Amino acid sequence: MAIPRTRPSAYPAILSYGFRPFFLLGSLQAAAAILLWLPLYYGKLETFSTFLPVDWHIHELLFGYLPAVETGFLLTAIPNWTGRLPVQDLRLLMLVLLWVAGRAAVFLSAETGWLLSAVMDCSFLLAVVAAAATEIIAGRNWRNLKVLLPVTILFAANVMFHLEAHYQGASDMSRRLGLGAVVVLIMIVGGRIIPSFTRNWLARENPGRLPVSFGKFDIATIALSAVGLAAWTFFPENVATGALLIAAAVFNAVRLARWAGDRTPADPLVLILHIAFAFVPLGLALAGLAVFAPGAVPAVAGIHTLAVGAVACMTLAVMTRASLGHTGRELTASAGTRAIFAAIVIAAILRVVAAMAPAAAILLPISAAFWVAAFVGYAVLFGGMLVRPRRQARKSGA
Repeated sequence: MAIPRTRPSAYPAILSYGFRPFFLLGSLQAAAAILLWLPLYYGKLETFSTFLPVDWHIHELLFGYLPAVETGFLLTAIPNWTGRLPVQDLRLLMLVLLWVAGRAAVFLSAETGWLLSAVMDCSFLLAVVAAAATEIIAGRNWRNLKVLLPVTILFAANVMFHLEAHYQGASDMSRRLGLGAVVVLIMIVGGRIIPSFTRNWLARENPGRLPVSFGKFDIATIALSAVGLAAWTFFPENVATGALLIAAAVFNAVRLARWAGDRTPADPLVLILHIAFAFVPLGLALAGLAVFAPGAVPAVAGIHTLAVGAVACMTLAVMTRASLGHTGRELTASAGTRAIFAAIVIAAILRVVAAMAPAAAILLPISAAFWVAAFVGYAVLFGGMLVRPRRQARKSGA
């Protein structure tokens, strides 16, 4: 007998699946963090945090928004991997409250003290790893335990972030470690879902050349990239690090070219996945070039290409697709969905250009406006779906 998608419950629909609360709260937090960051950046506002404004900005996107989206994705994917019922109701509510408490603790850490803030904030990712590992092990789905490694590293990076900020006054290695862990997770998960979704759509709508399946080349590319990002974390200015990052960029570009993304412009839900992944080799290349030509390519260019380009575009792409599919909607991109895709890509491009040309300071608020439009747009378009019960899908899709 088929396992039901959820068990009967008296809890609200938003607590029936992990993607529902975490995608909605994550999108709102991503928009709010940037809305607060601009006045912080220009010295018009102060937080109650022990973090420097730039550290608060980095932390709340890297260890606030991203863990929310990762948690929503993992708690939704794991039942498909294991055949078990999802984490829902009280267990899910406790994770949500823990995430919210972490956001408040970081913002108010000057009042609560840095140690209490760190414990409250870091406990969320630890709880997520424990919950995900419990489900995967109970379902004997051993091969997907590897997905938890980047999440565990992200937890370690968050602990390191708090320690660096307190004892050194600013974060350094921890921000690169956290970003690197997320980029590796995109390489792993993206390397599975992008060719799969592309193949399914092409086989149905545009027969012909299909994506190359995940294989040894992908494994070697991910391994090379992980080594390069680890070197970047601890030795960001070393020549060998630059060479590794550029090599990883080339291999990831070849990997992307093997997925037939040029044949998908007719489906924005598939195309955006390829566009998002394209920021991975671009970001790695810029980070590598910054080692050899720091005067021409500032280090921040590679960082924002990976963070605003690869990470934000990919997470928004996955959030929209999962929200449609798991609430019983057709897997088609409405005009509003296409608009939020365009907004996040424009935000990423403008932010990278601003990093490459610091004199073009006007691009910062423009990029921020597009970022906010993308995430507020997601909350407006998909918020109703996330808080209402799943409806019967009218059309199945990839």
